[in-house]
Amino acid sequence: MGKNKKLLKRLYTLPKDFTYNELKKLMNSLGFMEDNKGKTSGSRVIFYHNQNQLILRLHKPHPNNELKLYQVKEIVDFLKRSGEIG
Repeated sequence: MGKNKKLLKRLYTLPKDFTYNELKKLMNSLGFMEDNKGKTSGSRVIFYHNQNQLILRLHKPHPNNELKLYQVKEIVDFLKRSGEIG
């Protein structure tokens, strides 16, 4: 099983220690690009997919790199609704 499939499988289990770096790798592997809308965006970021016109908005976790459980649930729900995962 490839690294990206393992990350997707890990995300699907709703881990409490899923990191922003892991999310970035996973979203990039699914064809999403990261953007932060300039210097005034603070911790707000978006992941967008040009072909599918999909956008996921969230806040980068800080000071730690781990996403909150509600964020992980939102990401899984977003990926399910968008058809990226089953």
